[in-house]
Amino acid sequence: MQSYISYLSKLSRRAKVALQLALDASLIVLSFIAAMLCRLETLSFLASPEVWGALLVTVAITLVAFRVFGLYRALVRYVTGTILIAIGKGAAFAALPLYASGIVFDANLPRSVPVLFAVFVFLSVGGLRFVARAFFRKPGHVNKRPVIVYGAGEAGLQLLKSLFHGREYAPVGLVDDNPNLHGMAVGGLKVHAPSHIPQLVRKTGARVILLAIPSMNRQRRREIVRDLEDLQLEIKTIPGMADIIDGKARISELRTVSAEDLLGRDPVAPDMDLLGKNIVGKVVMVSGAGGSIGSELCRQILTQKPAALVIYEVSEFALYTIEAELSAIAARLKNKTQIVPVLGSVQQPRRLEAAIRAFNVQSIYHAAAYKHVPLVEENVVEGIRNNVFGTLAIAAAARKVGVESFILISTDKAVRPTNIMGATKRIAELICQAHAKETSSTVFSMVRFGNVLGSSGSVIPRFRAQIEAGGPVTVTHKDITRFFMTIPEAAQLVIQAGAMGRGGDVFVLDMGEPVKILDLALGMVKLHGLTPYIVDAADKTTTEQGDIPVCVTGLRKGEKLYEELLIGNNPSPTQHPRIMTASEVSLPMDDLMAVLDRLLVACETFDLPAIIAILHELPLEYAPSTDKISDLLWGAEQVKSASKDRALENAAES
Repeated sequence: MQSYISYLSKLSRRAKVALQLALDASLIVLSFIAAMLCRLETLSFLASPEVWGALLVTVAITLVAFRVFGLYRALVRYVTGTILIAIGKGAAFAALPLYASGIVFDANLPRSVPVLFAVFVFLSVGGLRFVARAFFRKPGHVNKRPVIVYGAGEAGLQLLKSLFHGREYAPVGLVDDNPNLHGMAVGGLKVHAPSHIPQLVRKTGARVILLAIPSMNRQRRREIVRDLEDLQLEIKTIPGMADIIDGKARISELRTVSAEDLLGRDPVAPDMDLLGKNIVGKVVMVSGAGGSIGSELCRQILTQKPAALVIYEVSEFALYTIEAELSAIAARLKNKTQIVPVLGSVQQPRRLEAAIRAFNVQSIYHAAAYKHVPLVEENVVEGIRNNVFGTLAIAAAARKVGVESFILISTDKAVRPTNIMGATKRIAELICQAHAKETSSTVFSMVRFGNVLGSSGSVIPRFRAQIEAGGPVTVTHKDITRFFMTIPEAAQLVIQAGAMGRGGDVFVLDMGEPVKILDLALGMVKLHGLTPYIVDAADKTTTEQGDIPVCVTGLRKGEKLYEELLIGNNPSPTQHPRIMTASEVSLPMDDLMAVLDRLLVACETFDLPAIIAILHELPLEYAPSTDKISDLLWGAEQVKSASKDRALENAAES
């Protein structure tokens, strides 16, 4: 049978239409014979030439009618119930020429025969198409992968139709949480309870589950994945409801369920007044516009229709990429916002001031920062120059020009920092707090939050790459935890928090519950349909063998076991349920600048011990895990200096 299906599939379109015409002509003749037989209960009419004359005319006219009504434009593999309309019109029309030709040829046809004939034509011609479709769609005929669809609602039904039309997947089971649907048939498949999935997998051989509930929240998605992870199934999902409604994606666009789908929470509805307060009709600047947070800020700012969006970025490629993306979004939305790409570093005060003045910037979102903890730990001076003195430069320029609002994007690593990056971000907060205390028309505020999913510094892309390479997946500590939030939610909350600023506010985003990184790594391996096993590099212990090793390597330079969002314990609620404000320690501008002047001199002279001493002097609660300086250049110079000293000692001795 499969060879016949393959042969028919390879025929030209004209040959396929000719074959349909021949089969339909045969069915029309058989329908006429069946109608006459029902009425006369004898085949003696077949000997009458008048009857055959009337029948041949009817066949020709009926085939023409079917063609006019569009029956032969539909591909058999993809026919749906709508094709029955064309067949019904053709069958109903066919009764007229049969009645008329019977009179013309004096065929003596009973008056009920045209009606019976039309019914039989409808059933036979329509039935042939749906039988043929079933054969063409059989998984074995086109090597489709059997899949189980989770969700029997409207989205599930649409997905079933898409899968039937496609060539990759064949639905063999349907599952839904609603007990009222269990045992019923939807789209030709019986609906089962989720508890029946293991039995369905064994019975059908399906290795893929398709989640077809676009409105499903993350909590329920996590529960489903947790229940399925031991079955080693590949889990795919359709796009979210928002993307489907906005036209950004279609239900048939399947993708593998990722860790990002399971972490974080479902965002709350934004306060539109807060979203637009510092943006609508204004000139907005985003520093670090090409980064993970900066680029998402730009996307969301653009939807609020600012007069202009100044994107400030030191990386040429990142600036080119985000400018092209924003221009495309603006064109699609028919947004008249002027997008202004400015190439420059936040360490250049004159460049910053010139850009702010030239475009009359009213709101600044300062997202430019070096944020990779180990890299900043090994490049101390550049981390301080960018994160501390870059913030000092852009904040001073904003205040001097008279920008209305300035929002610093901070981090949870600024709270009791154990690394240089966290310390520099806490100093950046002190700079904004000091400016806020000075008489100024600029409202300075800071927004502090944890890791964002999918950012360049996230562990998730690294874990994914390690799994695809066959392992090992490296985790620094069994007990290490982190907060996670989606980039869109973080950017949306940053904008709303900034709109509530009154001057010197430290806003803290509610990050939800912390996530254990080891559990995240194990879960990601299981999402790939593989079995993980743990290897502890410290004590050389392993769990039972599996497919991918998860290796515990030990904490990296400056890394914390857990992160905090508050220095004190006195957060106050705001009008937004996921944004809090905190009163943190600050320094007057004169006192802070005196210390920063010394810090700048230490950076220029590359005096790392002096830099570390100054960090301890400031009210940062800086508590590094080791007194050893990790800066690579400093270490190299120390090695050279030690070698030179030994050489001099050897020369003196000789």
